[in-house]
Amino acid sequence: MLDNHFDENALFDESHCQLCVCGANLDFDFSFAFQPIVDVQSRSVYAYEALVRGTKGEGAMTVLEKVNSRNRYRFDQACRVRAVKLASELGLQEYLSINFMPMAVYRAESCIRTTLAAAKEFGFDTRKLIFEITEQENLSSTDHLKAIINAYSEMGFQTALDDFGAGFSRLNLLCYCQPELLKLDMELVRDIHKTRSKQALVKGICLSMNELNCTVIAEGVETVEEYEWLADQGIRYFQGYLFGKPAFERLETPIFPPA
Repeated sequence: MLDNHFDENALFDESHCQLCVCGANLDFDFSFAFQPIVDVQSRSVYAYEALVRGTKGEGAMTVLEKVNSRNRYRFDQACRVRAVKLASELGLQEYLSINFMPMAVYRAESCIRTTLAAAKEFGFDTRKLIFEITEQENLSSTDHLKAIINAYSEMGFQTALDDFGAGFSRLNLLCYCQPELLKLDMELVRDIHKTRSKQALVKGICLSMNELNCTVIAEGVETVEEYEWLADQGIRYFQGYLFGKPAFERLETPIFPPA
């Protein structure tokens, strides 16, 4: 799966794996909920996104508010390992989408080693990994993000740009490198069936992404009307309460609107 210029034995360094499972040097604990990303054409699950939660299912902010510059790297590594471990224990066969913090990745080839070691240890197919970057991550330059996306693509992983349309859209990033997936922010999706300005923006995004061979995912879809308008634009992949809410430490079968 990995390109020949990467040392696969070096990448599968398992020395950090158990430390990250245990959240070494973190003074807080966390777990995950899983939300389906569906393919409405095949009416199947394409992926499950791992969403950080407290150990009793508390919201993400109860965990993220404890992350700072001193523990960001350890937290990011622990998140990846624990998501892979739990997904494997749950028998996940679809893609696993994991959020990552670009500022916690100093060099993509080095920082991926713990994740690959975890996948090897827990028997999870590394070809099924998607790495999501949230657009709200504070980056002073896009050069670092471009380097990460390019490196992950070369290693055979899919990358996704999350929350596209929220705040600064990183359109300049798309001029130099393209993630495989782009997720429309829920603010663009909300009531899009009756909001002409949102419709114009999403039509333009879909046209541009088609030219760039980048797949659009509509997230935050809650109503049949939103889904139908977006599906009419050729969008095939969806995520949101209409199909399934995040399920704490389990995988739930999504609900599909009538064909």
